[in-house]
Amino acid sequence: MRPDPFQPELLSHDERFARDAQTGRLVWHRTFSRPLYADTDRSRVVYHANYLRFFELGRATLMRDLSFPYAEVEANGYIYPITKLELGFHVPLHYDEPMWIHTRPRPLERVRVTFDYVIIHGETGAIVCKGYTTHCALRGETGRPTAVDPHTLKMWERFPT
Repeated sequence: MRPDPFQPELLSHDERFARDAQTGRLVWHRTFSRPLYADTDRSRVVYHANYLRFFELGRATLMRDLSFPYAEVEANGYIYPITKLELGFHVPLHYDEPMWIHTRPRPLERVRVTFDYVIIHGETGAIVCKGYTTHCALRGETGRPTAVDPHTLKMWERFPT
């Protein structure tokens, strides 16, 4: 099935963010990268599991760009393991092809955070992959679910709308 069009337009005040021209409302953080040779499989395309690494790159860069790196969240005693994920593949990506990883947070839940992702080919603009990851807030010392930590709450508040 063909995905809905995704047409990112840079925000004039900060090119790290783009608004989806199709919806006119959703803002996405964007990160540029290229797959390494090690990211590909025998068929010479990016191996499907490596898209989770690209999602992590998008998520970590978003948090760092909003001044709340994940390392600080962990240093404050919180961890966020993935509890649910979804990936949908649309066109293949090959070694060294440019890609833009678009990431945005969904509305917060009490103990969970979810990020949406769209990876587009850096030259053609074709949607390569779409997906999401859901993470549960845990206290690091006990491993028990807890409310989302204050740093992460502030990051959600600082995300542009």
